[in-house]
Amino acid sequence: MIVRFDSVERLVHWTNALLFMVLILTALPLYFAQVESLVGRRALIAEIHTWTGVILPLPLLIALSGSWGSGLRADIRRFNLWTKGELKWLMTAGKNPGLEMGKFNPGQKMNAIFVGSSIVVMFCTGFVLGWFNFFPLSWRTGATFVHDVFAGAIVVVIAGHIVFALANRHALMSMISGRISKLWASQRAPRWLAEEQAGHPEI
Repeated sequence: MIVRFDSVERLVHWTNALLFMVLILTALPLYFAQVESLVGRRALIAEIHTWTGVILPLPLLIALSGSWGSGLRADIRRFNLWTKGELKWLMTAGKNPGLEMGKFNPGQKMNAIFVGSSIVVMFCTGFVLGWFNFFPLSWRTGATFVHDVFAGAIVVVIAGHIVFALANRHALMSMISGRISKLWASQRAPRWLAEEQAGHPEI
């Protein structure tokens, strides 16, 4: 077994997962009148939704702010490094069987980039919507549209992420225990395994 994710990375992942689920569940009564009629207490739900959105970036920012976040910072650098083979894999929807993967495949990199971008977009647009008195009407209208579109995209991406995680229990367990078998790494992330064994991470 080798270490795939340290405790800080796992804590950030599961904390963000919890916050995203709270945001999605509290958004349902705010968007759909049928759900609101069943749940009630719209003002309280809106308050929970707003402050959960304010808190959302904090786990990531705290994790990145000190020496304890070295593993997370290394993975973020990995998300931003793309080989020609990975770009080809992405352009051909994974039809590049000869590609040796690093720690993350291109799909996982795109997922991480989308989620990170979504946190920024949803925080900024949510701030405009939550404290709308400070902003002109055009800003509020634009923020509402962007917030709604990204909300729908986030639900789809998270649903896909959960499906892929459940289909690959070894990868899922590595986000729980932090470790993965060398056999899995040799089959799914051989470039990363070779670099780990050589003591030269791909970053």
